[in-house]
Amino acid sequence: VTVTGAAVRTAMSISVSVALLSGRCRVITLPLDSTVEDLRLQAQISLKVGLERLVTESGVILQGKPTLRAANLQNGATVTAHVRQAQLVSSALAFALLRPDGTVVTWGNAIDGGDSSAVQDELKDVNQIQSSLHAFAAIRSDGSVVTWGKTDDGGNSSAVQHQLRDVKHIQASSRAFAAIRADGSVVAWGNARYGGDSSKLQDQLRDVTQIQASRDTFGASFAAVSSDGRVVTWGADSGSDCSSVRSQLNNVVAIQATTFGGSFAALKSDGSVVCWGSSMSGGDSSSVQDQLFDIHHIQATESAFAAIRGDGVVVCWGNPQDGGDCTDVQEQLIDVKHVQATTKAFAAIRADKTVVTWGSDSYGGDSSEVQDQLKNVEHIQAA
Repeated sequence: VTVTGAAVRTAMSISVSVALLSGRCRVITLPLDSTVEDLRLQAQISLKVGLERLVTESGVILQGKPTLRAANLQNGATVTAHVRQAQLVSSALAFALLRPDGTVVTWGNAIDGGDSSAVQDELKDVNQIQSSLHAFAAIRSDGSVVTWGKTDDGGNSSAVQHQLRDVKHIQASSRAFAAIRADGSVVAWGNARYGGDSSKLQDQLRDVTQIQASRDTFGASFAAVSSDGRVVTWGADSGSDCSSVRSQLNNVVAIQATTFGGSFAALKSDGSVVCWGSSMSGGDSSSVQDQLFDIHHIQATESAFAAIRGDGVVVCWGNPQDGGDCTDVQEQLIDVKHVQATTKAFAAIRADKTVVTWGSDSYGGDSSEVQDQLKNVEHIQAA
């Protein structure tokens, strides 16, 4: 979607030509003291399509409350509008569907978030939904957050609602949520044993760019990466304590987490990897540490990791049954460009567009029956 700016200013108003890639076009005229949000909403109504955000030619995101004058919208400007995409998210026993118009429909077990009637009036202009096992959290275009589902597992955010503003991203553990705000601060809520309380670390949670979550039988944890490469962890499982490797957790650019087992793997700017958490689920990479260099990407199953090196070789560690042992296919794991994961298996796409799989047979680790069909593969998605 493109907002083409033959933006024509008058003394008190500005007219912007808003065009879809299909060729449909509308002219939106607003007072100069109108906000970017006013422009987006008027274009959305006129074009009858959900618009998530507007972006200038220079890549500046026009979002929220700045006026058109303050946003420096110039005559002849061209602004790209991102169309809101539909999204289907599930908790343990419920679903939430984000529709393109920004409204939300839910169904399933009421206690798991299948009944959103109590907040239905607030579920408008939603851009993103995240789920824990028993609750949902939705981010609206204005950066506010709406929650519903099991109260103790993140469905009730009233205790931190005044802090849930300018939210850009939400991550979920099994029973808690953590939100990253525009200023890089973090707000957490839900069950404290599962990462729902970060109050004691609030002064460390600054300039956060990414949050990952893992869990084990009796708890869960979050790990946050800041823009300067620091890592902060909290929660109550084995992954919440990174003290044994804290001195190595610098210059971190990304973190991956196993979905169960409480383990994390941090990718550093020099291509090395630092792990912590349960040794049974990838928290100990010592057996392959000498192979973990020039790493470009890390993927995870429920309790194992797979890392792609710059030379296309894949290195695995963690629970062997869940993909932590790729010995049987190691000779085939060359020139790998991408790895995808189910809960207990991995699938790698090679440069020649063939596919190599390993891990639990029942979870996609054995592709032998369709191997002759796995040619010219561009992308793999996992259920």
